[in-house]
Amino acid sequence: MSDGLPLALTLGEPAGIGPDLSLAVWLKRRTLHLPPFYIVGDLDFLAERARLLKLDVPLKRVDPNEAASVFDRALPVVSLDAPVTARPGKPDDTSAPAAIASIRRAVADVLAGDAAAVVTNPIAKNVLYRADFADPGHTEFLARLAQEATGQAAMPVMLLWAPELAVVPVTIHIPLRNVIAELTTDLIVRTGRIVAHDMERRFGVARPRLAVAGLNPHAGEDGTIGDEDRDIVAPAVRQLQADGIDARGPLPADTLFHDRARALYDVALCMYHDQALIPIKTLAFDHGVNVTLGLPFVRTSPDHGTAFGLAGTGTANPASLIAALKLAARLTESAPALVPVQ
Repeated sequence: MSDGLPLALTLGEPAGIGPDLSLAVWLKRRTLHLPPFYIVGDLDFLAERARLLKLDVPLKRVDPNEAASVFDRALPVVSLDAPVTARPGKPDDTSAPAAIASIRRAVADVLAGDAAAVVTNPIAKNVLYRADFADPGHTEFLARLAQEATGQAAMPVMLLWAPELAVVPVTIHIPLRNVIAELTTDLIVRTGRIVAHDMERRFGVARPRLAVAGLNPHAGEDGTIGDEDRDIVAPAVRQLQADGIDARGPLPADTLFHDRARALYDVALCMYHDQALIPIKTLAFDHGVNVTLGLPFVRTSPDHGTAFGLAGTGTANPASLIAALKLAARLTESAPALVPVQ
């Protein structure tokens, strides 16, 4: 991990499973050889959640530069300096301010050189929206914070990663009927450039191989089943190839994810959300990691939501958070801070 710095773990939605998983994962720090991390949260709130879960987790309020030395004997907590009162499964008026403040502090710590990477626990967008949260989601908020701090615009790209498969949805959280209007050659090209750049710099892939999925069944069959693959996707692939990027496509999505096909590429660029997320959640439901590419810092996150129904029960699976912490540590070892690619 970069210069022995700890990872900054956000609180996430306080009423969700993020606090539960953070406490449970710390107890596994030795057996799983986890990298040092601290959580940005409210110590009293976390202590109460630990009591509810009957977890013997000592907590220690620290500054980020103390976290690594404390980590082996206590879960380091960088204080939010604001009370958090949400109960498991029941967001309240403290939920959104706490989640937002935790993200802000974690990003600031990483950009200040006090932490190696940001690892985010899940948030509840509907809770944030009721508090007048201005960004579409987590990823866009992180990009805005990066731009405010550095003065450089960043185009964030969502990568879902697991040892079995890595996928990028080119269009993300929009209705399926809007995909064609949003999907452009330029968007695919810009996304592919960022993916290739960060896969090389962060993941250490010398010449990343990009498989670009077609939008339509059978990748459109040269316009027989829709002309979007011929007129939008294929020109993007040609431009990526002209840029020196190893890109192929458009490829029929229905034959892109079996074992032999996955051996031929490093990342699949998919045209819409479910085209990317269905295969990775089928192959790696419990241990997939959400990675944001295109930012000047490393950000990973568990590939699941707040799971309000499991909060406070002690039954939530920590595998994805464990994978997110380990991947964040790995990625910070690969390269210095990135200059966003456009």
